[in-house]
Amino acid sequence: MEALRTGLLQGPGGLPASTAASLAALETAAAEAAGRGARLLVTGEMFLTGYALGDAVAEAAEPAGGAAAQHIAGIAARHAIAIVHGYPERDGAHVYNAARLTGPDGTALADYRKTHLFGDYERSVFTPGDRPLVQATLDGVRIGLLICYDVEFPEAVRAHALAGTELLAVPTALMRPYEFVAETLLPARAFENGLHIAYANRCGPEGEYDFAGGSCLAGPDGAVRARAGAGPELLVADADMELLRATREQNPYLTDRRPELYGSLAARRTAP
Repeated sequence: MEALRTGLLQGPGGLPASTAASLAALETAAAEAAGRGARLLVTGEMFLTGYALGDAVAEAAEPAGGAAAQHIAGIAARHAIAIVHGYPERDGAHVYNAARLTGPDGTALADYRKTHLFGDYERSVFTPGDRPLVQATLDGVRIGLLICYDVEFPEAVRAHALAGTELLAVPTALMRPYEFVAETLLPARAFENGLHIAYANRCGPEGEYDFAGGSCLAGPDGAVRARAGAGPELLVADADMELLRATREQNPYLTDRRPELYGSLAARRTAP
């Protein structure tokens, strides 16, 4: 496949959304993105319920294959578009900050739980995931999943690059004043690992947070193919697989690695 046309849904802003409102917004976005030729639509972190739920996140959480996931499977199948949605997942007594990739026929392709929890709020309400590498194939393209803070760890993205991920889908809730993550770090991550990153952020004030927007599709050459502003927006752009192959041939980072020198990187930092 020469390119995987990818949509990024930035929003919703304002107060935490209800699940019903989020599903309605997703239906509209999926129809528009598919109409513009997209085969994949990526939403923001905790898209389904809103991010700033506090202790109510446990009540809002659903199983990975729950009612909302089944509804999203119907949306994907109706519009023949794969969807990555962020949501709080309940599994027994545990609640995870999770994302699911649903295929364009409505089949669940991959489930991921955020492994690097950000700040006191997330660490107080979520259990960290323990699977660092989750992948699936869509239209011949290897898709990987991370969530927000995960992508800021070079080890997490490098693991995907080494495992053959070609497009990394990252539902995000990036807050101000950390706009530099979307503006500077994401293109660098894409370049140093030779892959596309679809980074779909939330936007606007929500509870005590102010989400920065700036969703983007960054390419393996470090160039940003599409960039959102600060408000709600649906981006559609191509993740060019020919460019990815050419860039990986020209960029020696992966082949010039010396992993025998990096053992200490896996060790926890100790106090001086």
